[in-house]
Amino acid sequence: MRIGEYLDPLDIVDDLKSSTKEDVLRELIAKLLERRQYLHKEEILQLLLERERLGSTGFGGGVALPHAKTPLVGKPILVFGRSKTGIAYDALDGKPVYLFFLLISDPNSIDVYLTLLARVSRLLMDRRFRDSLMNAEDSVTIYASIEEQDRLP
Repeated sequence: MRIGEYLDPLDIVDDLKSSTKEDVLRELIAKLLERRQYLHKEEILQLLLERERLGSTGFGGGVALPHAKTPLVGKPILVFGRSKTGIAYDALDGKPVYLFFLLISDPNSIDVYLTLLARVSRLLMDRRFRDSLMNAEDSVTIYASIEEQDRLP
């Protein structure tokens, strides 16, 4: 499975402006909705916040994978965001989060959903990859970095 099957270059925010968890979720949702007006902003936000109440999706190393399921999408959708300053996100390591992969999926696509979460998590464990995302000039180079890493087994 490749991340590029679910992430479009148009779904990248290379400089998030938010400073709180809820605001960054809103900013990522806004990017999601730019090309998917059929989704409901407040519903997606509530689903993400409900998931966060179960436990933070900030798993450490400056990375968070907020995710939720809704029957309004067909195949899973990824949105990427980068904060150059870091966001207090209640990450497991207590440190700020800089890199976000938002995943929205259909509840019936649980196998793809879990596989995609695992794939993104595994790729983000590589410090060099995280550094390349942080040092990328813009959304084009961010996407190129993701594509390059995504080709690795």
